[in-house]
Amino acid sequence: MRTRQKSFGILLAGLAIFLAQSSCKPHIISRNRADEIKIPPVVLWAWERPEDLESLDPQKVAVAFLAQTLILRGDEVEFRPRRQPLKVSPATKLIAVTRIESSKTTGDRAFLSGSQKEQLITLISKTLELKNVVAIQVDFDAAVSERDFYRELLEGLRQKLPDHVPLSMTALASFCLGDRWLEDLPVDEAVPMIFRMGADDQSIKRYLANGNDFAEPLCRKSYGIATDEPLTAKIDQARRVYVFNTRAWTQDDLVALSERTRK
Repeated sequence: MRTRQKSFGILLAGLAIFLAQSSCKPHIISRNRADEIKIPPVVLWAWERPEDLESLDPQKVAVAFLAQTLILRGDEVEFRPRRQPLKVSPATKLIAVTRIESSKTTGDRAFLSGSQKEQLITLISKTLELKNVVAIQVDFDAAVSERDFYRELLEGLRQKLPDHVPLSMTALASFCLGDRWLEDLPVDEAVPMIFRMGADDQSIKRYLANGNDFAEPLCRKSYGIATDEPLTAKIDQARRVYVFNTRAWTQDDLVALSERTRK
């Protein structure tokens, strides 16, 4: 989940323009299938490492696990499945996360072709066949030049998935403040990652701590936080919280998280 941040001054200027333009027309509020199927209010991200989460209360906590990494090289899609064990109770709701990376290296720069898009749609939709998976999430730090490709990918994926299945995406916090490219994407939520925000980390956190909110409605349904960073933003308790850990989850981490989310 690498960050690419603009200057905060530019973000605020973009935010002002966004709000002014948005006031001229009503914004369509998308449905949130994650709420419809009752995904719990806390979701643990389980990345590529062994995880034992059998002790979780499935009524309170879900797990978003890295199911695969797909790398775009030239006109090919390199498939890397999860290789580390994940233990959960049969009742735990799982969200299958697909990490997408695109090569920028001369000689194998990603073509972003129609063929690659169709392969991605097929591979991502297949993660729904994994045991206990009830939702799909895509994690792709799309550059400006990749946004049209990403939008078409999400549109195709939404069409392929059953209507009741939630489709989620991660989003850099800067995307949610004043960058309108997320507007009307066919996803149930864009999870704003308010951690690892680079040079503007403290500025964005102060902006949120002062009671300000994300301009993009898709970003007002959840938060993405990390266990090793202090949470200074004012959290809307009605929103779902995704939590990233820098190490495998332990019982102590879960106890600390429970105390933190209560506060």
